[in-house]
Amino acid sequence: MWWPGVVALALVSLAVASHTPDEWKSRSIYQLLTDRFATADGSTPGCSLSGYCGGKWSGITKHLDYIKGMGFDAIWISPVVKNTEGGYHGYWMQDMYAVNPYFGDEKELKDLIKACHDQDVWVMVDVVANHVGQVGYDYSSINPFNSSVYYHDCNGCPSNCEIKDYTDEPQTEHCRTAGLPDLNQSDTFVSSQLNSWISELMTTYDFDGVRIDTVPEVSKDFWPLFQNAIGAYAVGEVYDSRVSFVSGYQGCLDGVLSYPMFFTLRNVFQYTGSSMYDIQSQFEAYQSSFKDLDLLGNFIDNHDQNRFLNGQSDTWLYKNAIVYTLMAQGIPIIYYGTEQGFNGGKDPANRELLWSTGFNNQTDLYSYIRNVINFRKQVEAWAYPQVQRYADNHFYAFTRGDTFVALTNGGYGQGSLTRTITYHPYSNGTKLCDMYAIYCLETRGRHGRLAKQQPFINNSAASGLTTAL
Repeated sequence: MWWPGVVALALVSLAVASHTPDEWKSRSIYQLLTDRFATADGSTPGCSLSGYCGGKWSGITKHLDYIKGMGFDAIWISPVVKNTEGGYHGYWMQDMYAVNPYFGDEKELKDLIKACHDQDVWVMVDVVANHVGQVGYDYSSINPFNSSVYYHDCNGCPSNCEIKDYTDEPQTEHCRTAGLPDLNQSDTFVSSQLNSWISELMTTYDFDGVRIDTVPEVSKDFWPLFQNAIGAYAVGEVYDSRVSFVSGYQGCLDGVLSYPMFFTLRNVFQYTGSSMYDIQSQFEAYQSSFKDLDLLGNFIDNHDQNRFLNGQSDTWLYKNAIVYTLMAQGIPIIYYGTEQGFNGGKDPANRELLWSTGFNNQTDLYSYIRNVINFRKQVEAWAYPQVQRYADNHFYAFTRGDTFVALTNGGYGQGSLTRTITYHPYSNGTKLCDMYAIYCLETRGRHGRLAKQQPFINNSAASGLTTAL
């Protein structure tokens, strides 16, 4: 257990231990649920997915090679604080100053982080500053917020004090999410405790970054103070499809999860009813709205959404969506189990047991993700802006530096597509090969012809793992 200390001293350490937003731009993140990734002793128990299943921090430590094998150099783990009964996911805080005993003890958490750092893997911790666990209106068991004075009342809220309209800002900030008691961050004690807690959490455990839950449910005035107390890169969850709304929170935090593009990618690749033009127009909206595209968190799956393969079994379409996630501007985040083809539906079905796969590193998707991540590192894609080169209903292409990425939404049965692309940065006679150095083309004049069914990524060097055009 750790206790509030001197914030000024913690901030001095932060400057040494944590990583800046710019440093995070080169990283690729593997998101996992601590309770579902690996057990401490290597056992493979079955369980009800609605409760604790037995995953431990020490289990993650023992299987870092599985994560590193895909090329990931950062992990995002579940919230680490003690939760109310049944909080296997970590989002029902009971004691802010104690770790979750179901996941292990303080030493095991520190051992995990040290093991990660020894292998150049950064650790992002998930945190909640909006609410506490399921205790109704009896707050006596919550540490340190054990009185009703620390919470919003229900004046003006819909029935059961729950948010009904998330486009209503006062309601969203004042009322309860899923019945969870809503902290009042305008209270001096609440604000100071949250800020000192996050500062000490970062320095006590040497975390490298933070993912923040339920950001719009808290007044924007609070977040700059919290961001400052973190002292490292923070990415917030703003669960909304509106670019104009989500982008408004990047002024409060370093980055936000790229939810508007997530919904666009799902419509284009999972449901296949939307045009690839939608990616182009959404990216244009991003360019005019967000402060820094490179600090957004790109994703195609997470713990709150039905998995992509739950609504679409075509892995060719999935690969196209994965390539966009990994190669577009932003920090890529891949949800655990993607590499195993997990297809769970609504929570908790999308929170499967990874140990049930035996940590198989020979699957097609495991290899595919590894190849794309390693290529991203090889060409240092994060150092270049995303320039849109072509779009129509079924084809979308962009470059990052010399790297060319081409995507289609026709899936396995589509067959080959051929497009003539005149807007590209390559000189006449440039040879472009896919990242496996198997399929190549040569530019002629200002025209490049591309015929390909799978996602195409290449580099004009055309050697080894190459992907550009």
